[in-house]
Amino acid sequence: MKNERHATIKEIIAREVIETQEDLADALRAHGIQVTQATVSRDIKELLLIKIPIGDGRYRYAMPMKESVIFTSDRVKRLFADTVTGVDASENIVVIKTLPGSANTVAAAIDHGSWDEIIGTVAGDDAILCVVKPKSAVKTVIARVESLMGDAPSRGAKG
Repeated sequence: MKNERHATIKEIIAREVIETQEDLADALRAHGIQVTQATVSRDIKELLLIKIPIGDGRYRYAMPMKESVIFTSDRVKRLFADTVTGVDASENIVVIKTLPGSANTVAAAIDHGSWDEIIGTVAGDDAILCVVKPKSAVKTVIARVESLMGDAPSRGAKG
């Protein structure tokens, strides 16, 4: 079932402009595949889908060329600078806010990076929950996110 769904997702994004997880879920349903938002989110992450510009400030999902190209340090810096809008924390949870539709790509960059302090991420449409271990590493994670954001102001960063 999952392999079939992944193959259908690849076909859909190759033929259609899919801008959001909701668009992708609707397209899958139109192909007779019933999915939840959580399943679509997981599929996007597993397939390492990226967002590419299509003009007028809009982006669409696309398949990556090669993983090594996707997560170069320069690309990760651009990704964070362009899409991350804020970071905050409570206890050992760091929440990274992004532009709508960008959370999965940012979470994938974190998951495939060497963020030893983060033991897992959960991405929605515009927010990522990062579980940090140990709790004392939260300030390090926030500083790293803010550094990657560059000049973008962080909203409510706490340690």
